[in-house]
Amino acid sequence: MDVESYFEGFTGRNWETPAPDEQVRFAVVGCGWFAEEFALPAIEQGEHCTASVLVTGDAEKGNRLAGAVGADHVIGYSDFQDGTAADEYDAVYVSTPNALHLEHVEAAAALGKDVLCEKPLEVSAERTERMVEACADADVTLMTAYRQQAEPGIRRMRELVQDGVIGTPVYAIGDFSITLLGRDADADQWRLDPDLAGGGALVDIGIYPINTLRYLIDEDPVAVQAETKTSDERYAGVEEHISFQLSFPGRMSAAVASSYGANLDDTFVLVGTEGKLEIDPAFFPEAQRTFHLTRDGSTLSLEGSEVSGIDEEFEYFASCVLTGTDPDPDGQDGLTDVRTIEAIYDAAETGQRVEL
Repeated sequence: MDVESYFEGFTGRNWETPAPDEQVRFAVVGCGWFAEEFALPAIEQGEHCTASVLVTGDAEKGNRLAGAVGADHVIGYSDFQDGTAADEYDAVYVSTPNALHLEHVEAAAALGKDVLCEKPLEVSAERTERMVEACADADVTLMTAYRQQAEPGIRRMRELVQDGVIGTPVYAIGDFSITLLGRDADADQWRLDPDLAGGGALVDIGIYPINTLRYLIDEDPVAVQAETKTSDERYAGVEEHISFQLSFPGRMSAAVASSYGANLDDTFVLVGTEGKLEIDPAFFPEAQRTFHLTRDGSTLSLEGSEVSGIDEEFEYFASCVLTGTDPDPDGQDGLTDVRTIEAIYDAAETGQRVEL
């Protein structure tokens, strides 16, 4: 098997790029730290993206950010709901707390705007289903913001796995942990509010190993087991640590752990009958990933480009909008993960294996 052929053009995009003179104008809904630090810079530098409208509850901050990225309009959430400045943007990027996604996506769909929504799509499967249905009824694109699926290296690894280079997948290990409340961190944040976040480490960072694994093997879990732990009173409303097992059709299974209160851990391993794939670092944004492929007693390693997965995510979404292409991480993809998350929490609460 010519394994090295999978690394040809490894750092290049493998989706169709629209004409260079076309751009998608975004309304950015929610201007918190993630939008400010990652999303808006990605849109600003994108060849096919521009931020034309900022939607925020903080007009002063909105005006400051608008000046930095060249957005012409800053409006409030009620104005957005009413359709203010709707002619000034083509698509909507939603980056508000999880429990607010539905109302913003429904408003965008009612205006006929394509939507890129942060993950998880919502805090429950029922609310996520409503979101997916609203976009389907309005015939607009809904893409879940899974930047992993837009990264060139990850996309090539999917091809490698799907073509059987490591044989039949047998098991995977995925770990993603951060210290959320480290030095000088503010404990008064929405990620620690169960009503707004819908959960703790699982919904915020544990979702990355789940979706990346599903993407690579093109399978959905059929059963889960889980355990949560909290050792810090500041995490009274959400889980600080979580570990869970995913069972897939056939022999495939996975062990995943995520934590808000552990040293940074960011690794992924997928073992098959004929080889092994390792990605390190696996999930952190704007990281240069190293891919290790072991097969036939030897290991081939390659460093991916320093491309930001968030940059690629926006360019990929814009490409899909401009070419009329359905994105791979669509609303149904996001819904599957929300259903999986609900099952994981059920398993942790009951101490029982939960079927999906």
